[in-house]
Amino acid sequence: MKEENVILVNQNDEQIGLMPKLEAHEKAILHRAFSVFILNDKNELMLQQRANQKYHSPLLWTNTCCSHQREGESNIEAGSRRLYEEMGFETELKELFHFIYKAPFDNGLTEHELDHVMIGYYNDDPEINTEEVEDWKWMKIEDVKVDMEIHPELYTVWFKIIFDEFYHFLEEHKV
Repeated sequence: MKEENVILVNQNDEQIGLMPKLEAHEKAILHRAFSVFILNDKNELMLQQRANQKYHSPLLWTNTCCSHQREGESNIEAGSRRLYEEMGFETELKELFHFIYKAPFDNGLTEHELDHVMIGYYNDDPEINTEEVEDWKWMKIEDVKVDMEIHPELYTVWFKIIFDEFYHFLEEHKV
């Protein structure tokens, strides 16, 4: 299978090129990404545990799904596509904000992303793709915050950064 390219961007989210995903993570080059947060009507967040066979961060907990846009794909189209590929359902997504972060991994790779954070609502169980997702659970947002402080080793590096931004956004805005 051909490796996917990521969209290289500048600080203004303007496309400046394409690069294979692994190479962008090896060189820590800024690229476009997205993170999807799905909530239910109890204000619980759907978390996924990354599959055991993932090349980085296996079995760690993270947000509902995240990935990279394909060239010519809108943020919402990309989020919807990946949500269906990983979690097996569709729901309307809304983009909340974007920000830039940089997060190194223990294996020498680095996430350096301009991340578009989206929210959606869903109340049923997902039908997870076991090649991507090991497990899933609903968790109250406050409980995620507390558990992340007590057990940071259980969560992906990027989720700790993105969740903090998401949490503060929810404090300041009605969504």
